[in-house]
Amino acid sequence: MILQSMLPRGLVAREAHGDVDAQLHPREAAQIARAVPKRQAEYATVRHLAREALGELGIDDAVLVKGEGGGVDWPRNVVGALTHCDGYRGAVVGYRMGVRTVGIDAEPHLPLPDKVLPTVSVESEREVLAARDADGLHWDRLLFCAKEATYKAWNPITGRWLGFEDAEITFGLESRTDDSAEGTFRSRILIDGRTTDGGPPVASFDGRWRITDGLIVTSIAEV
Repeated sequence: MILQSMLPRGLVAREAHGDVDAQLHPREAAQIARAVPKRQAEYATVRHLAREALGELGIDDAVLVKGEGGGVDWPRNVVGALTHCDGYRGAVVGYRMGVRTVGIDAEPHLPLPDKVLPTVSVESEREVLAARDADGLHWDRLLFCAKEATYKAWNPITGRWLGFEDAEITFGLESRTDDSAEGTFRSRILIDGRTTDGGPPVASFDGRWRITDGLIVTSIAEV
């Protein structure tokens, strides 16, 4: 399992490389009723995975509707995050007493489409990417993936939007083989980091990334 090995103890992850035949609660189904079948299948699969993970925590039959900010309204005292892309579905949950917030994202290990990078990055990030030697890693897509995980960790504890221009990502490379790589990243928050969860302001998040089997996966777990 890619995701579980990237997370600290206390968090439970589930993942799949395709959709499963999963039943939705009527409230969940109502939220996705107008979507195309592909989107409905992704929505149902990640919630199925999340319910499996919640079962490991002793929580059964949770209704996982989408709340404000695009995230899930998790059961009381639970943190969690979902992600899906072509060929991958993932969910992670844990008790709030052990983890303040969590964010995950997955993307195909492919270059970003033309003209997207300027809209998802700040100048300093683009300068670093431009200076990198061609090494077979799609750092532009990894940057996007890390920013998505950053937003998913940020929103539940602030209740606010975080734009792509509101965080600066720096990466560390720990290991590399012909077909995989992994390392760390830091998301420095560039706006007011005040939170609504009673904890200290957020100045930065530290996360992990992995590239394997044609996928990029990023994770943040703030304790």
